Amino acid sequence: MPRKHRKLTPVQLLAKFIFITTGAVMMAVALEIFLIPNSVIDGGITGISIILSEVTPIPLGLFIFIINVPFLIIGYKQIGKTFAFSTLYGITVMSLMTAYLHHVPALTDDKILASMFGGVILGFGIGLVIRFGGSLDGTEIVAILLSKRFHMPVGQIVMIINVFIFAVAGFVFGWDSAMFSIFTYYIAAKVMDIVVEGLEESKSVTIISSEYEEISQAIVDRLGRSTTFMYAKGGYSKEDTQMIYCVVTRLELAKLRTIVQDIDPSAFLAIEHVSEVIGGNFEKKNIH
Repeated sequence: MPRKHRKLTPVQLLAKFIFITTGAVMMAVALEIFLIPNSVIDGGITGISIILSEVTPIPLGLFIFIINVPFLIIGYKQIGKTFAFSTLYGITVMSLMTAYLHHVPALTDDKILASMFGGVILGFGIGLVIRFGGSLDGTEIVAILLSKRFHMPVGQIVMIINVFIFAVAGFVFGWDSAMFSIFTYYIAAKVMDIVVEGLEESKSVTIISSEYEEISQAIVDRLGRSTTFMYAKGGYSKEDTQMIYCVVTRLELAKLRTIVQDIDPSAFLAIEHVSEVIGGNFEKKNIH
């Protein structure tokens, strides 16, 4: 029997509300105080909204809300109720804040400074909202729907949409502004990844060796990390063996390699990036 969905506690709901609100306000600040006054735009539906507000008398916030909402409705079944309402709330706050901040003067008229600081604030705001279960742009919803129809990767569709948006921005704002917009988009994407995934990168390591017991014990003793054995069978040799699986921090990876190579220089290691570790016992044990 499937388990029922566990509802968020009041503290979790409050934290979600505070951080989504903060992220939405930060995005509005980045747009209205840094980017838009300097003719620099963001990608996605926000970028389309900025272009449309430039060529029409309709406020930016109204375009952001009007264009995003239909895709939220269409993609409701794809993204889930909680995500849809969190996204709707974030977009509403951002739209209202862009209207409120529209007449506030820009902090700088230097496009390089505006692009850098605007990109950092933009990425931080978007990252906060994503980390707490929402979004501030319906572009990925559009991409998910189009990918099912045209059998293309979501990331590739997002890239095509943004290339088109920045190309149009070149005609509307000038090509210098379009290039600054691409620069800002890159900065925002990198900062967003840091906020969503965290600075403390972890690595998962799979080790195949006939000395698996000694290697596992050495990892526990010298690194203080726990390991897991997984049954394996050689495709060529047909011999039964055990694979070692463990997760370490980026700084511990070099020492792990040394431990394994000291015991078995011919051991096979597969190392992968882990964006986040949740649950289990990832606490480092005392080294003895």
